[in-house]
Amino acid sequence: MNKHSQKFYLTGHAGKMECLLDEPEGTPVGIALVAHPHPLYGGTMENKVAQTLARAFVGMGYVTARFNFRGVGESEGTYDDGRGEVDDMAIMFDHMAKEYPGLPIALTGFSFGTFVQAQLQQRLEAEGRPAERLVLVGTAAGKWPMPPVPSDTILIHGELDDTITLQQVFDWARPLDIPVTVIPGADHFFHRKLVHIKNLVAQMWRRDI
Repeated sequence: MNKHSQKFYLTGHAGKMECLLDEPEGTPVGIALVAHPHPLYGGTMENKVAQTLARAFVGMGYVTARFNFRGVGESEGTYDDGRGEVDDMAIMFDHMAKEYPGLPIALTGFSFGTFVQAQLQQRLEAEGRPAERLVLVGTAAGKWPMPPVPSDTILIHGELDDTITLQQVFDWARPLDIPVTVIPGADHFFHRKLVHIKNLVAQMWRRDI
């Protein structure tokens, strides 16, 4: 876990959710929720890409929360093919909104986590309370039925990803007309390329629309 991460627990539909909170220095300017990769293939909230995303948002002044999906670590329940995982992320969303009222909430995830966050955003939009913005790394296009996402979504992908190919992401992003930022030489897990994710998120977040 990150150096200053604080563990806490929530109650989800399947039982206990093991969570981590990272707070910035000073007063938070927003909230970021991080979703980890596939729980059946070793994905946890301590995955290096998930940690990097948490650090990136903390560095921008966001209080950041993440949790282990069902059946991972101390979280109870079993893998639910993305359905229950979205329900649990919605519980995290509501919890953080109550703990830090009035702050905008960003959604970010890696691999399977992008599928979870894209679905949650779709649900939030239908409820009239969409998240501020999405940051999707290693987007799960072609692996799971990714829904459409807002046009200002930040998409970051590795050039050499052979788990979710760049072509699959292009094919999904093309009709949405959303740019894809490619990290040269990066594989699916961004070995030795994590600093690029952190820097790109910070650079691309500072935009005027």
